[in-house]
Amino acid sequence: MTYLEILQSYNLNALQWLAISCAVFLLGLSKAGIKGIGIILVVILAFVFGEKASTGILLPMLICADILAVIYYNRHADWGIIKKLIPWMIIGVLVGVWVGNDISEYVFKKLMAFIIIISVAIMFFLEKIKSTEPPSNKLFSSSMGFLAGFTTMIGNLAGPVSNIYFLTMRFPKNEFIGTAAWLFFIINIFKLPFHILIWKTITKETLVLNSVLIPAVLIGFFIGVHIVKLISNLNYRRFILIVTAIGGIIMLFS
Repeated sequence: MTYLEILQSYNLNALQWLAISCAVFLLGLSKAGIKGIGIILVVILAFVFGEKASTGILLPMLICADILAVIYYNRHADWGIIKKLIPWMIIGVLVGVWVGNDISEYVFKKLMAFIIIISVAIMFFLEKIKSTEPPSNKLFSSSMGFLAGFTTMIGNLAGPVSNIYFLTMRFPKNEFIGTAAWLFFIINIFKLPFHILIWKTITKETLVLNSVLIPAVLIGFFIGVHIVKLISNLNYRRFILIVTAIGGIIMLFS
């Protein structure tokens, strides 16, 4: 099939094109540092393409946005945290590959929603009591790393988990964004062959679709960078908490 025929084979109407364009615009904003809105775009793409198929459509665009974020925020990355989390995230991804064809997405989403909402409630409590000591417990970092890896493989839903972890670690906004950028660039590259060879959710057809959506990612990213500059560290923390909580509620009822 020709390029145009592949696009036409998706049979997307004008409203669906608008929806997925808005979703990938939100992806650009998210990778620029407007964290917490990732769940919204995942829900939109899953609604248009289906749960599992949407993960393969989204992944190449995630990697493109990761590259932009790595280039822009590279100097702010905390490599100690990255090295601590990556092994556990890899294990989580591998478990996600294994159970991905069998787990009930309905049950998974509801469980994740409750985990996210409870985690946000804990974070609001810590904010209220002005806790300034980041947790040093290895069990905390390993479990959060595993959960982030598992959820990113199953449904590209690691954002809320990583948001809670980085907020708990008291990262300033630039360190938060830079560390997350490198962390997810590495793990998304690691996920790529599983989507191509095992789940077969990335194909020539999905890459053609990606190619027409990339401009929306770029626009979202550069607008997001400008917005992040205007937000103070304190307001950034509050924004992430509120949007992550809203994302958990959306997931609960989607």
